[in-house]
Amino acid sequence: MDNHEYIESGILELYVYGLLSEDENLKVSKMARQHKEINDEIIAIERAIVNLSTSFSPFLSTENFRKIKEKLDLKHQKVVDLKPARNRSQYIGWAAAILLLIGIGYQFNELNQSRRQIVTTENEKSKLQEALVNSEIKAKQTQDALAIVRDVKNTVVNLGGQAAAPTSYAKVYYNKETQVVYVDAAGLPEPPQGKVYQIWALKLNPLTPTSIGLLDNFKSDTQRIFAVDKANGAEAFGITLEPAGGSATPTMEQLYALGKV
Repeated sequence: MDNHEYIESGILELYVYGLLSEDENLKVSKMARQHKEINDEIIAIERAIVNLSTSFSPFLSTENFRKIKEKLDLKHQKVVDLKPARNRSQYIGWAAAILLLIGIGYQFNELNQSRRQIVTTENEKSKLQEALVNSEIKAKQTQDALAIVRDVKNTVVNLGGQAAAPTSYAKVYYNKETQVVYVDAAGLPEPPQGKVYQIWALKLNPLTPTSIGLLDNFKSDTQRIFAVDKANGAEAFGITLEPAGGSATPTMEQLYALGKV
């Protein structure tokens, strides 16, 4: 605040009227000693008050007038610096608001991190559960395969490779009592896109093929052991490569494996 603003603030009039506190009086007095312009303004205000008092009190004695003037002169020596009071509550309010925003931002960031950790944990849990299920499925498939192989009631029928795929081979586990059939197709190559292996139960006289199932999900089934339909009195088994969905009769040109019971 410059001298002009200080003078216009009205603080000097309050000083002359004796309405300021002791600390404020000291501050005004200091300002008056440091700045001639402020000191002159105080003197001018005092003179104006004296003149005004004289005009309204014509019967004031010379002695009383002198005493008042002395008091005014004495006050002039006690002027102190007065700085405009700052609105600390306003600054405190802004600071509190900034701290609040910082706190909210920190909490929001912590919440997001917690959510990401929860999502990560849930994903890991889901993967572990999926791996566990897959392990259980594979363990069950292995147990089933071993049970088939070890079942003494099953007749093992070896199917050798044919002209379409000389190196191919397969095994059929055939229970003649229950007519249940399992096919071990580990020796067959993966079928081309749009093709599927189809297994046939054969009667030899006369030659009569009967479809007992498709070896679906060949790529995903790592055990390559398939349960198919029952074979009623089968004398031989053959595997052909057919269009997806299978065929009503075997495509002999695509006969991959064949074996007699």
